[in-house]
Amino acid sequence: MLSVYVDLGLGLVVSFLLLSLLVSGLNEAFVRLLSIRSKFLWAYLRDTMDGSDPHGRSWLPARVRDVFTALPFVRDPRPRHSDQPAPAEPGALPEPGARAGDSVIKLLYERVREIDHAKRGRTSIANIPPARFSVAMMELAAGEDGDVDRFLAKLKAIDSPLHGHLKAIWETAQRDLDRFRQGVESWFDGEMQRLSMLYRRYVKWVVTALGLVVTLLFTMDGLEYGKTLLRDNAFRASVTAVAEAGPAAYEELKASCSGGDPVPCVTDTLSEPALVKMMGQALVSVSIPERGDPEIHWNGGLWWDRVTTPSHWPGFLLTYVALLFGAPFWWDVFRRVTGIKPKRSGSSG
Repeated sequence: MLSVYVDLGLGLVVSFLLLSLLVSGLNEAFVRLLSIRSKFLWAYLRDTMDGSDPHGRSWLPARVRDVFTALPFVRDPRPRHSDQPAPAEPGALPEPGARAGDSVIKLLYERVREIDHAKRGRTSIANIPPARFSVAMMELAAGEDGDVDRFLAKLKAIDSPLHGHLKAIWETAQRDLDRFRQGVESWFDGEMQRLSMLYRRYVKWVVTALGLVVTLLFTMDGLEYGKTLLRDNAFRASVTAVAEAGPAAYEELKASCSGGDPVPCVTDTLSEPALVKMMGQALVSVSIPERGDPEIHWNGGLWWDRVTTPSHWPGFLLTYVALLFGAPFWWDVFRRVTGIKPKRSGSSG
């Protein structure tokens, strides 16, 4: 009896794991297609180094709704891609009267663009190591004859928000260049952690929306799926009983197959596990016949009947909540149920 519940639990875990992986894959495809990581980074850098856009709006919206609407589609904060290496001599900050809206960003991009490659004409850089950022700041200060005070004064003159951060670090470092570089590195590392928290909050909402779409697209009723697993397990047990009991149990199996030949009935059931049956109720499904090529089926009528049937909604809710736990959670549960141990690095000797 225990094996029945183990089979049930394992079947549910595998289904939730596969659907969670699908949600994660769709999210990653969405992020890569729209270059979300890179836009997050450069929106933050524009706010920090050059301030708001010409209309007085922050490049990195604080509200998740604005991030969804503005950042991926309306405004692209990334600099234009350049295939040229960084110039030997860093550029100097412009005079206040000649300052453009992205002056400091352009200078920073000049110092880090060696690691860049184009993506629809824009930079694809999605991560700047804190050590590289601090070196870039030192290089920009070198463009002002190595005078950090003069560099900070020009940042203040062009009204760059970066001035306040670097000024505090410079005073804390007691005007020591090496300590100033380390301070800039530590500050930028902390800012990247804060940015990562905002990005995770954004991704959480994306995964929440994708989880709902996947649940409804596949009309995955978790309760119905569990019942199907138990029914298939009972059917396999009856087939085994026929094999062991002989002709006496054959008639009972024949009756369970609507009085027809039980051989095709058994073959169809055993070759179509519960997960395949559930996936076959998606809006679009694929079947593989005994002969010929795979076939694609449009199940619009069946799909709509399932979505609009209230008795399926508790099962949909169960599946949706399960997907919110994420693929790492279900992979860990799968390892615990099956006894798979994680691979350990290093030798034991």
